[in-house]
Amino acid sequence: MAQATSGDPGSPVTARAGQAFDTGRAVSDVETALAEKLPSDGPPVQEGDPATGEWTGTRGAGFRIIPIWEGDDLTGVYDTDWTDAEDAAMANLALVVGELDRRWGPHRKVSMHVPLFRKQAGAPMPALFQALADLDCYGDLTVWGPTAAEGRWVAVSVNQCDGDAPMIMTAVVSQFAITELPD
Repeated sequence: MAQATSGDPGSPVTARAGQAFDTGRAVSDVETALAEKLPSDGPPVQEGDPATGEWTGTRGAGFRIIPIWEGDDLTGVYDTDWTDAEDAAMANLALVVGELDRRWGPHRKVSMHVPLFRKQAGAPMPALFQALADLDCYGDLTVWGPTAAEGRWVAVSVNQCDGDAPMIMTAVVSQFAITELPD
């Protein structure tokens, strides 16, 4: 996941750090990203808050990835407390998925295991999946598309780059289909 500039283990990773989860705000963030102009070309570029360096998004040719929620730092959190934090993150994701299902119909899952294996092997993959891998966003994607908004595709997922890092919910908007990569 994008790293905060201070490098401290307890440093926030995204500009969403410290914000309580709110389904309405998360869905609004997805809708805002869906309405934004997407770059037509160029390599993926990570964006950060100018004051803190916290990750605010990544733009690439035909896509945008944004954080829509960041959980608490998990340094020193183990066993049932860690499981409770993961369960809470997945419950938050379920709330967002439920609302987006109401808007766009049933979702489908896109596994991130192939991008993980390709990243480990140094094998090429589409730019969107490469950008997700570069951010350590390996949570399976919940996908809708094409949506009515210019035929774009939307995905959400929960991610964690290591055992002490916070859980982070991300959203993806893409002008290209988001489908399972072949093995």
